[in-house]
Amino acid sequence: MKALLILWFFASTIILSFAQSDSPFIVVKDSKFYRHGKPYFFMGTNYWQGMNLAGTQPGSSPQRLRRELDQMKKNGISNLRIMALTEGPDNSPYRILPAVQDEAGVLKEEVLSGMDVLLDELRKRDLTAVVVLNNFWQWSGGMGQYVKWHTGDSIPYPPPHWNGNWDNFQKYVAQFYTIPAAVTHFNQVIEKVVTRKNTVNGLLYREDPTIMAWELANEPRGVDQTAVFYPWIHATASLIKELDKNHLITTGAEGYTSSPSTSGTDFMRMHESAAIDYTTAHIWIQNWSWYDPQKHDQTYPDARKKMIEYLLLHAAESKELGKPFVLEEFGIMKDNGSFDPKATTLHRDEYYQEVFEQVYQLAVKGEASGVNFWAWGGEGRPREPETWWKKGDDFTGDPPHEPQGWYSVYDHDKSTLKLIKRYGKKFKKLR
Repeated sequence: MKALLILWFFASTIILSFAQSDSPFIVVKDSKFYRHGKPYFFMGTNYWQGMNLAGTQPGSSPQRLRRELDQMKKNGISNLRIMALTEGPDNSPYRILPAVQDEAGVLKEEVLSGMDVLLDELRKRDLTAVVVLNNFWQWSGGMGQYVKWHTGDSIPYPPPHWNGNWDNFQKYVAQFYTIPAAVTHFNQVIEKVVTRKNTVNGLLYREDPTIMAWELANEPRGVDQTAVFYPWIHATASLIKELDKNHLITTGAEGYTSSPSTSGTDFMRMHESAAIDYTTAHIWIQNWSWYDPQKHDQTYPDARKKMIEYLLLHAAESKELGKPFVLEEFGIMKDNGSFDPKATTLHRDEYYQEVFEQVYQLAVKGEASGVNFWAWGGEGRPREPETWWKKGDDFTGDPPHEPQGWYSVYDHDKSTLKLIKRYGKKFKKLR
């Protein structure tokens, strides 16, 4: 009897292992992603606007969405990082409009149904999605709006608000982790989304292999609330694991950032939970004052060096954790700091080439699994370069709180697209 039990145990383990390794869902095995039994590496982009483009509300354009997805596929992009939840009300500044939630917990079907269309269109093209559920920053409402809903306090918006202060804003948002009612509200909304049934194809979200992963938030920071922040990561990821046994979960973290002492973003602690399947980092050489696009020759060499050091640090710590690593945000302006969509891209192409090559070399060694550039602007164009987005403007790759034309990759940026396509092929060959 004992021998039979041992034989049954080993047989069931082998069957389970085979089922996982041959899964249409992306799974983690030996610190790498696998899909259909093969290693999965990807070239990706950020396409936060996809849900809004796919919807039925003013500003939507499902036709544009389909054309852009076709162009992404043609140019070697296989993974999109997208927003699934946005918070209003729609008369709030610096926001994606319209939002999914105008009031706490009430989801607008006419907006959220755009996610159904988007996921179905991705499925048709065999593209995968990282689905972001919240945001530390104001451009989708995010944690700050949850705080406002449950405290009634006004949001102290950061720049470009006329009296904006980044420190005040971040401390305000970090209250989110300390307000049980706000966390409960978010958890309830998570359940609605994760258990949703797609109205286009009838698939439950949690049974759709198009979704690669659920992401807790875009760039969550602990700031001065780290004592509750790290447990929140584990608790929220564990909740999603209970709801969905098929998909991966990650944080959406930037890594240590350029100011780890105040951002409250310890990379190891943010990713140590067993409920977090892989690690993420973001690199912003201009936002972190490492690079001045109007002084490219003087500032780029040192910025490049810092980028590589930052990338290698996080890849090494991810390896120590035994988890796959993804660089899911990086970007750079067009030449001479121009916001004009027609500006040249010599410096951007130089930087993209450097980042892609660094990530590719890490992938060859099994120390990175993918990269998402920021961001796909596609057919969108700013109303005017360097102005802020307002309702009725095209969606571009630049969120509403940033000057339009900053980091967008447009459908006419031929040299950049050629570079993306070349590295898309290289990553695909690693599969």
